[in-house]
Amino acid sequence: MADHNTYFNSVDWNALQADHPIGDAFVQFAKRSTDEIRAHQERLFARCVERAWQIPFYQRLWGNAGIQSGDIKGLETLPALPSFDKSDIMDSIALQPPFGDFGGMETMPGGRPPVIMHTTSGTTGTPQVLLFGAKSREAQNLLLGRLYRFQGLRPDDVVHSVYGHGMINGGHYVREAVTHWTSAIFMSAGTGVETRSVRQVELMRDFGTTAIVGFADYIKKLANVAKEQGIDPVKDLNIRMISGHLGREDKASLSESWGGADCFDWYGVGDTGCIAGEGPDRDGLYVMEDAQFLEVCDIDTGQPVADGSDGDMVCTCLYKDDIYPIIRFNTHDVTRVRTGQSSLGLNFKRIEGFLGRSDNMVKIRGINIFPQAMGPILEELDVFTGEFICKAVRDGAGRDEFTVCAEVQGPVNEQVEGQFKSLLKQRIGIDCGVELSAPGSLADLTQTEVRQKPIRLIDRRFS
Repeated sequence: MADHNTYFNSVDWNALQADHPIGDAFVQFAKRSTDEIRAHQERLFARCVERAWQIPFYQRLWGNAGIQSGDIKGLETLPALPSFDKSDIMDSIALQPPFGDFGGMETMPGGRPPVIMHTTSGTTGTPQVLLFGAKSREAQNLLLGRLYRFQGLRPDDVVHSVYGHGMINGGHYVREAVTHWTSAIFMSAGTGVETRSVRQVELMRDFGTTAIVGFADYIKKLANVAKEQGIDPVKDLNIRMISGHLGREDKASLSESWGGADCFDWYGVGDTGCIAGEGPDRDGLYVMEDAQFLEVCDIDTGQPVADGSDGDMVCTCLYKDDIYPIIRFNTHDVTRVRTGQSSLGLNFKRIEGFLGRSDNMVKIRGINIFPQAMGPILEELDVFTGEFICKAVRDGAGRDEFTVCAEVQGPVNEQVEGQFKSLLKQRIGIDCGVELSAPGSLADLTQTEVRQKPIRLIDRRFS
């Protein structure tokens, strides 16, 4: 058989770590001046643009907008370029099944390189193909691995992961990040379908888990499962760190359920990998600006908004110059940029984190409501267990109604319902319905046990 490139000899490991430093070198890089950081970004962006022009997807996307190759001068040009989102990728796949023409596998200089394929979870629709070249895959792994280390993960930790596997990217990518870049021991437990929740807490006890990674909803559930099995999550387990997708959830209650574990939030999507994450100061999420250029853009106009204003996260991956370059990908996840200086002296941009999805936002009587934002609001009431789902319906007169369904501890009566209604009206600005039920009653609707990302909205207005 003729010689061919393999995954491991397709990566220049020294160049990778020079472009995206890890450990103490990362902290020192993030303390560079904004001009030095911008020069680094411009160098990587030029490589991405050169590669993108070789790919039919960008030739079509930019050509239809009247963009020519000489028009893209640098990062200052980004707002003039069209953004794209999942729907454009799905159109690309329909145009050239099964992989689409966005990856550029056949236009890579030197021939088709090693390629890794996964899919998204399908939370917001049909699962989408995800393609990674060896270099960009390892850059993605490095970014998450260094974030875990920045947050305090140590080589002697045992990491319990509740991310899903199968075709989904999440579990595989997190495993690679931990095993390739942190030296910690990794347990790929997965979702409650892959490994039953009862067995998961037994594994934590038997193998001495010290860190948990995954989505907050299921991590909370595991603490309750442990108690039900007679395993004290504080005395019998030694969880010192939790890192995952916490959004606006109450870190204090999550930490308390695991005996005071340090909780860290981070944000990314399947296409881009890790975009931003909390550091040891837990003062906003630091954008990985040596590798990601993040714009926060108006939901309606698509133009960048001022720091401190809400908008869609539009991401350009500065490290993806091999397979599937990403230039102005609209995640449709909402955030805002934090103002003020980092207490750690870092000059990377900070964001608030995930505030909701603009394509999952509902407008009820003129008020924009993000279903994911209901959880942090309901956390203010002690009887709330953490599980909820929202329903939007339209009555015969064309009036939209919004109902929040929540699981609570203890008896349900008019007084408790009144507390929920009062809180929601105060925080949302409109009267909405409330349906309270016992713990576990919403599992079939939220699918917390079987999905990485629980369902938080049932919209029946147009059915």
